[in-house]
Amino acid sequence: MAAHAGTNSLCNDLPPEIAKVSLESNADSTAATFVIGAEDHTLGNAVRYMLAKDPQVAFAAYSVPHPSEPKMNLRVQTRGGVPAQRQLKAALANLVRICDHVELTYDDALANCDATMDNV
Repeated sequence: MAAHAGTNSLCNDLPPEIAKVSLESNADSTAATFVIGAEDHTLGNAVRYMLAKDPQVAFAAYSVPHPSEPKMNLRVQTRGGVPAQRQLKAALANLVRICDHVELTYDDALANCDATMDNV
């Protein structure tokens, strides 16, 4: 993904030309558009859902400009002076916790199934 002039990379581990997350625009700290590289509807819809559940988020939407472009645009607007970047980080952290829980639940169910099959 090519970096745009004025882009602020939020992921310091990657060079700016392949930044995973960049801040494209923000009128103030409560409204921002993030560009997430190499992602599509799978992450976009999950993050949008987590943001929409947050009472401090007034608006959350994403778009994938074109299938041939490896990026997703995410727009976040918050209420009460809460920074959009903070709410995005919180939504991503909550999504990681949910994924961890699903993985644990699956592993437990699989272990129980294996134990049941061994007793047959």
